[in-house]
Amino acid sequence: MIRVALIDDHPALIAGLTAFLRAEPGIVPVGSASDPSEAEHMLYSTQPDLVLLDYHLPRGDGLRLCRQIKAHVPAPKVLIYSADADAWLGFAARAAGADGIASKAAPVRELFEIVRRVAGGETVLPPVAREQLHEGAARVDDEDLGLLSMLIDGTAPHDIAETLRIPAGKLAGRMDRVLARLRMQVPAPAA
Repeated sequence: MIRVALIDDHPALIAGLTAFLRAEPGIVPVGSASDPSEAEHMLYSTQPDLVLLDYHLPRGDGLRLCRQIKAHVPAPKVLIYSADADAWLGFAARAAGADGIASKAAPVRELFEIVRRVAGGETVLPPVAREQLHEGAARVDDEDLGLLSMLIDGTAPHDIAETLRIPAGKLAGRMDRVLARLRMQVPAPAA
């Protein structure tokens, strides 16, 4: 039985997903939260196997919360759930420790399959992210691939800068250039 916790700021989405999960054999919803402060208590009390986590949350983003969740031992699997399931989010989510990304546009059956795969230890990226990464890999040099690899592995930015022997203040610009070569755009912060 896969114990799933939901974190999303849309009550209707949580209610709908909870109903679908209850009807799905082998998956059981164990709790939900609408923001990071609620999530901490809920996760502690429910001990889920997998957290289905919205990327866009009020009072803190989903990637920051993902890092916090993955810092706990034992950490549950984290599946980022977003309408923005592109290669940039794939990199950013992996850097935050996420085990997979699922698109909110995916059919429910596909979401259940992704939940099962991630719970089973597989890393899952949406097809569009895989395609962008594959196409972009030839446009970056070995050093940039090393930077991306460290980012995906969740290496802290100051450690990446130290490894690459560049000032920490220049790392963001370097990452922007690498993402531009991959033809990805870093999304603007939400207003």
